[in-house]
Amino acid sequence: MTLNRYDAAMPSDLGGTQAVIDVAMRAAQPHQLDPGFFYTLVTPGGGVQKVDLTGPEHTGVPARKSGTTVVRDVGSFLAYFDKHGDPATEVYADVESQTITAVLDAHTAATARWGGHRLELRLRSTPSWRAWVGASGELMSQGMFAEFIEDNLLDLVEPDSATMLELAQSFEATTSAEFQSSQRLDSGQRRFSFVEDVQAKAGHKGEITIPATLTLALRPFEGTEPYAVTARFRYRLDRQKGELRLGFKIERPEDTLASAFNDIRTLVDDGIPEEIAVLNGAPAHRC
Repeated sequence: MTLNRYDAAMPSDLGGTQAVIDVAMRAAQPHQLDPGFFYTLVTPGGGVQKVDLTGPEHTGVPARKSGTTVVRDVGSFLAYFDKHGDPATEVYADVESQTITAVLDAHTAATARWGGHRLELRLRSTPSWRAWVGASGELMSQGMFAEFIEDNLLDLVEPDSATMLELAQSFEATTSAEFQSSQRLDSGQRRFSFVEDVQAKAGHKGEITIPATLTLALRPFEGTEPYAVTARFRYRLDRQKGELRLGFKIERPEDTLASAFNDIRTLVDDGIPEEIAVLNGAPAHRC
């Protein structure tokens, strides 16, 4: 058999090298790898394989804090902040969304961080606020208006709840009456004249006087103190039908919401370390 130059020079060397590799592989014993480290292994073919045991499925520990925790009051916000915040934490107040957000792992001046661990104070309006603002500007029948007043007596400051309850009962008692005229008084109140046409009081005339404004004590958000809110009475008198419809209009509710939100922002600002400013706006999208 004729050997070429490569075959002539290498067979004995290749056989000896392979024998050494075979002996080394047989001598190697399995051993335990510790979680939390990278390893490189030489494969039988002479390649290199990387083994990554740093993931949470190996260590049992998350790689980093992440997620958004939602709270409903300032006390809960500050409690969570005290546990997880640090000097590089950023806090944003967004009046449009009525939220205050802390990015607990925000970038430092020198180091980029994930920005994925967040705390959000998400404010909720109270049922009483929703009731009054929801009915603002709507004209109701006498019976519906009386029922609304009775359901929300606790929110009334001026006139007081007793006076308004009496007024509501008067409207309930005159649902079948024919209202004929209205007169504005010097005090700003309005007086309505009516004629009842029932068997017991045939042709009985009467008057009902309503105040020009209502003063309410409303909590715009859960966990806040009540704010004084003014509502102006509105009415529509259909003289042809003798029908009276009543309602009210809340004065500038957006100003009350802004004041309440600003007070909450101040409480947060006072409760976090003074070197951390509460910024006006919203944080960037999370990483």
